[in-house]
Amino acid sequence: MQKDLTLSEVFFMKIYSPEQTRAWDQFTIDHEPVQSRALMARAASRAAEWILNKYGTARQFAVFCGSGNNGGDGLFICKMLWLEGAGADCYLLESASARTPDNQFYLDQFMQAGGHVQKLSDVHSFPLLSKDIIVIDALWGSGLSRPLEGIGAMLVEHLNQQGVQILSVDQPSGLMPITRLAIRATHTLSFQSFKLPFFYPENDPYIGEVHVLDIGLHPGFYQQTASEFETTGRDEAVSLIRPRPRSGHKGNFGHAALLAGSWGMMGAAMLAAKSCMRSGVGKLSCLVTEKCYPLLQEAVPEAVFRIEPGTNYLTSLTSMEGFAALGIGPGWGVHADMVPLLNGALQSGCPLVLDADALNLISAHNSLRSCIPEGSILTPHPREFDALAGRHGHSHERVQSAIDLARHLKSVVVLKGHHTLVASPSGVGYFNLSGNDGMATAGSGDVLTGLITGLRAQGYPAMDAARLGVWLHGCAGDHAAAKWGREAMVAGDIIEEIGNAYCLLNRSNTNEIEA
Repeated sequence: MQKDLTLSEVFFMKIYSPEQTRAWDQFTIDHEPVQSRALMARAASRAAEWILNKYGTARQFAVFCGSGNNGGDGLFICKMLWLEGAGADCYLLESASARTPDNQFYLDQFMQAGGHVQKLSDVHSFPLLSKDIIVIDALWGSGLSRPLEGIGAMLVEHLNQQGVQILSVDQPSGLMPITRLAIRATHTLSFQSFKLPFFYPENDPYIGEVHVLDIGLHPGFYQQTASEFETTGRDEAVSLIRPRPRSGHKGNFGHAALLAGSWGMMGAAMLAAKSCMRSGVGKLSCLVTEKCYPLLQEAVPEAVFRIEPGTNYLTSLTSMEGFAALGIGPGWGVHADMVPLLNGALQSGCPLVLDADALNLISAHNSLRSCIPEGSILTPHPREFDALAGRHGHSHERVQSAIDLARHLKSVVVLKGHHTLVASPSGVGYFNLSGNDGMATAGSGDVLTGLITGLRAQGYPAMDAARLGVWLHGCAGDHAAAKWGREAMVAGDIIEEIGNAYCLLNRSNTNEIEA
C-alpha cells in the first residue's frame, strides 16, 4: 500500500496546473515507457487499494463515471471492488462527448468480466441511495474546464442531497479555482500532487479530507518542470533552518527591534515581543513611549527598551540604527501624525517586516507605498490586503494579486489564512501546510510578526524567514491545539509551543555546528 499524504501532514510538493499534470502523464507514458491505459490502471489501483483498506469489502459502493479518463479510473475501480467481493454498482452518465479510448477499453473489460452498468440519461434515471452506501465520484475530476451545466449539474446536486459519504477520484467533480457547484466530497483521493483549488477556503465544503496517492509518475518531469505554486511542509522547513554554532553568543544571532503597541493596544506588542524572543534571536529592542514602557517591560523582561517621549503612541524616534531587522505595526495605531515616523522607518535601510497598522497607514497614505524598500516582508490578512491592493471577489483573485504585488514591490507578501500563502518576488507562491482553525484568534498575527522579525534579524533571507516563520507558527499552533483544543486556544498558547515546533524540526536535522 502506498502511504497517502494529507493536508494536515508535513510534505513538500509542487502544485501543477491541470495542463501540466496532463503533460506529466504524457511524459511518463513516453519516458517510462508505459501505455496510457496501464498508467490509468496504476492510478485506479492505488485508489481502489485505499478504498478497500479504509472500508473493506462489507460496504456497498456506487461508482459514478463520466466519459473521460476520470470515468475510466472509476470503471477500473469498480471492477477491482467487484472482483474483491465488495458490492459495487456502476452508473454511467450519458454525455454528448465521445468516450476516451481508455475509458471505452475499461468499460469493455468491466462488461466482459460480467459487470453491469446503469446509464443515466435524465433525472428520472438517477438512483436513490441508502445512507450506508459509499459513493465514488469519477465523473470529471480535474478534466473539467467550465462550470457544470445540464444533466451533469443536476446529477451533482442529486448526489450532494443523498446524505451519503462521497469519495472523489483525483478531485471533486466540478471543483475549479472559482467553484459554483461541485461534489461535496468526504474524502478526495488526489493523484500524485495537490491541486490548486484545494487551498482556497471557499472550496473547503467540497474537498473533505485530501489524500495524495503516489501513482509513480516519472520523477524526471518533476525535476525539470517548475510550477507557479508549491507547498511548505516539514521537509522544506528543515532545509531552511540555519546551523547555530555551539560556541555562539547573543551577538551572533541578531538584534531585532519592534515598533509596536500603543495605549490600549499593548497586548499586540507583548505577543510580538514574546514570539520574537522565542525565534532564536540574540537580542530584542522594543521602541515605546514612556507611558507604554512599564507594561511591556514587566511582560517581556528579556527585551531591552528604547523609550521615547510621548503618551499614547509614538510619533518620532531619535534613531533607528543598529538593528538587524525591524518589525512594525502590531497594535501601533493609524494616526496621521505617525506617517513621518513610518516614512523614516521605510527609508532607514533596515530589513523590514510590515504588519497590521503599518500596512493600514500605507493603504491610507498612498505616497508611502513607493517608499517600501525591496526585500521587505508584508504580512497582511485578507482585509488588510484588499485595502492595499483593491477589493477581490474571492481567494483565487487575491492569491494572483498577492503574487503580482510581490513582483511589483520586489518584496515578500505573506497573505495570511487557512493555508497562508508566501508570495515571492520571483512569482512563485508557497502554500503552508501546518496550522489549524484554532489559530483564528486575536493576536495570532502579532505572534507571526514577532517570529518572522526574529528570523530576519538572525540573517535569514526574506523568503526563508517568511516561509520558515509561517511553518513554525502553524506547527506551534498544531501543538497548542493538541494541548488545549482548537476552540480554547489563545494566541499566547502558540508562543508557548514555538519551542516544540523547533524540536520537531531538529529531530530531523542536526542543526548545530562547531564554531
